[in-house]
Amino acid sequence: MRISPYIRLLRIPHWIKNIFIFVPLVYSRNLFHWEYTSVSLLAFAGFCFASSLVYILNDIVDKERDRLHPKKRLRPIASGEVTTGKANILMAVFALLTIAVSLFLAPLYQLIITGYILLNMAYSFWLKDIVLLDIFSIAGGFILRVWGGTVAIAVEASSWLMLITLFISLFLAVMKRMSESELLDSEEQEQQLVRKVLENYSKRFIDQISAVSAGSVIVFYAMYTVAPRTIKIFDTEDLIYTTLFVVFGIFRYMYLVHRYKKGESTIEILLKDAPTIVNAIFYISTTILIVYKVI
Repeated sequence: MRISPYIRLLRIPHWIKNIFIFVPLVYSRNLFHWEYTSVSLLAFAGFCFASSLVYILNDIVDKERDRLHPKKRLRPIASGEVTTGKANILMAVFALLTIAVSLFLAPLYQLIITGYILLNMAYSFWLKDIVLLDIFSIAGGFILRVWGGTVAIAVEASSWLMLITLFISLFLAVMKRMSESELLDSEEQEQQLVRKVLENYSKRFIDQISAVSAGSVIVFYAMYTVAPRTIKIFDTEDLIYTTLFVVFGIFRYMYLVHRYKKGESTIEILLKDAPTIVNAIFYISTTILIVYKVI
């Protein structure tokens, strides 16, 4: 039995989306306290297992649609490399792993990760075909990640960070729809079968949503860095300088989607675009230096 199709089915590179769980750890200034970091790593593992579970489910549900897509037809289930029966067994294994990890964490975390799974199930079967609810469902998954991160280490959830998470996840979701809709012109009939909700997203509508969500990320992040509570907690106003990296990251992402139609895969941009990677490294390192008073 070949292992590689089963590894691809888990979409391990997509686990990077779960780094949102570490946001509360960093901004609560507990990153270098192992008792907190170890719990966050456990919470991260739980969401990674849950993510693979819902990816498998989505590929099972979408196997017929995926066979019509130029890229998704190569996915293990759509291509026939992995049978639906074996995929169900693997899904059950990851459900058990998710439960096992969750048992070591707070009961509220268990409810949050259950809600994450149920939300993604609803998305796979229903919500992804309903205009606006599809992108808000994706945003909800990111908010649950941040909330799970706060609950795991028992810190207060910042309303500012929740708002920023909401708009950045909406931005990423609508950018994905923008990339998918670009295919509609050349492969209209096939693409509507692959993603029916696209027929409800006009180019102008997508442009407006992307502008609002991108602008909101920048404005709310900038406001967060200069908020009196933020300055009091970190005892500095220097966090405002990290806004530069946020603005560059948003603009770079929009450029890649408009110029190269890359928004369909967020992971491809995050892991393969050198300027984005360098910008992320500078943002993370600068934030840690400021928050933890290294400079």
